[in-house]
Amino acid sequence: MPRQARIDAPGALHHIIARGIGRKKIFNDDIDRQFFIDRFGMIIEQIRTQCLAWALMPNHFHLLLKSGTTPVSSVMKRILTGYAMHYNRRHKRHGHLFQNRYKSILCQEETYLKQLIRYIHLNPLRAKLVADMKALDRYRFCGHGVVMGKFKANWQDAAYVIALFGDQLSAARRRYRTFVQKGIAQGKRDDLAGGGLVRSAGGWAAVKAYTWAGTQCLFTKPKDRQGKVVTREFGEVPRKCCQQRWLQRYQFFQAPVQAQYWYDNGGLSQAFSQ
Repeated sequence: MPRQARIDAPGALHHIIARGIGRKKIFNDDIDRQFFIDRFGMIIEQIRTQCLAWALMPNHFHLLLKSGTTPVSSVMKRILTGYAMHYNRRHKRHGHLFQNRYKSILCQEETYLKQLIRYIHLNPLRAKLVADMKALDRYRFCGHGVVMGKFKANWQDAAYVIALFGDQLSAARRRYRTFVQKGIAQGKRDDLAGGGLVRSAGGWAAVKAYTWAGTQCLFTKPKDRQGKVVTREFGEVPRKCCQQRWLQRYQFFQAPVQAQYWYDNGGLSQAFSQ
């Protein structure tokens, strides 16, 4: 059965989880972890993808990304391929490093953003990689320390996260830390690990609902079967695509970005161009 196409759009919020094959380690030491961070930071700065939270675990990692003009699937391909090549060379191994496709969960920002940031940043503490909140503040391989001002990472949008908790920097950081600390008692939450969120493989309605609300959106196909130009309003496209396979390609224009969508394996895929 063909895999469903991932759904993406500028401004969409993605909780990404990638695991090692057979749940084996993907980071053997701090050299591996630092290489991943350096490569990840370089790539998302180049393509202007927003990173709001992240955490590296021994056999997997979490990222919270907001799409820019480059789809998240392209971002992840560069990150995973480059890191796997480094890891295999360094540790003299061959074959796949990561298990299947990474998990990409499309999230509703207004409902889940703060909770997702907390959930991701508490991973090292829940896994006992650090002993307590004080140690988490100074843990280098998680975005929490950047938000707290203990480390610098120009590619992480810590200012966006801090602004969710107030306008004054020190007070906002205190509120953020208190909010994170309150999440310790909640333990692992299935709704934030994937159970209650809208997945990118089938969550197009959610993208429509909060990403492009209120915009003038038109999808066009140059010609239909009779050679006529076809234009469809935004909300009609998924239904039409499912019913009529010949509607192969649409274009959505919103300056300065032109996004192209096409029907693929039962869903809509997307490519971006400036």
